[in-house]
Amino acid sequence: MILTREEQKAYVKRLGIADISAPTKSYLFELQKAHVHKLPWQTLDIFAGKPTTIEPRETVQMVIAGRSGYCFHLNGAFAALLRSLGYKVSMHRAGVQPLGEAPRVNSFHLGLTVQLTNDAGEEETWLVDVGLGDMPAEPLPMRFGVYEQSPYTHKLLPSSVAAGGWRLDHDPEANFAGVDFAPEVVEDIRVFQPNHEHYCHSADSPWINLFLIRNRSEQASNELRGCIWRKHDKDGIRKTEIESKAMWLELLGDIFGEHLVRYNSLERDAIWQKVCAKHEEWKRAQEREAGRTETTM
Repeated sequence: MILTREEQKAYVKRLGIADISAPTKSYLFELQKAHVHKLPWQTLDIFAGKPTTIEPRETVQMVIAGRSGYCFHLNGAFAALLRSLGYKVSMHRAGVQPLGEAPRVNSFHLGLTVQLTNDAGEEETWLVDVGLGDMPAEPLPMRFGVYEQSPYTHKLLPSSVAAGGWRLDHDPEANFAGVDFAPEVVEDIRVFQPNHEHYCHSADSPWINLFLIRNRSEQASNELRGCIWRKHDKDGIRKTEIESKAMWLELLGDIFGEHLVRYNSLERDAIWQKVCAKHEEWKRAQEREAGRTETTM
């Protein structure tokens, strides 16, 4: 899919970038840094019971209209933008490893690589990912090693679960352990459609009952999980419990750039009420766990 010139301009404007430039390494870095900051990763539409398509043309229009999404939307739309700007982009099957679980490549994440020609005329491959909320703020060269991007330290190494693939080990203070990528190129995003349907409709979906939104800047990451705001920067991790709808909406807009443009006043009230209900359930579960811990001491 190739975006029209008008769509390209509207997309980069959404990222806060003034105009279109040549497909250089420096412009790729500018695009990714802006994307992970301006377009948060979120479960909003699934949580609200209004899941959306991952068809790239519609996803791009969603981005232009002031909305965001999760990996299939964000990396899918970004791939379309990059191709339209003249970059050589490849899609890959990938899998996120939650804390305490095993590595996997289960196609529940869409990964991207970009090929660039360096000053010596050699082709270099870069890992590009705007689809998880707190992945690297800048592209990483596909060379195994350690990469510092405050407040995180990332490690790129061979995958143990995908032959010929690679793995990004996330920082120990991050919300998940890492991501494994398969080397084979995926030509059609519809490969991920069954997993998108699972996220949207399955009783086993992790997102139907969890409001979660994340974004990333060059120096920090932010996460709002229900009513708990977690900010991670060079000074450490700070958690704040959000206690009112007004504070919650202000945080969404000011920190995450999420203004709930798809939802009217009544729908926003319903989303907030569901967030509050799930937050209270979570607090009761925390209290029960604390009680069990005390009785075993």
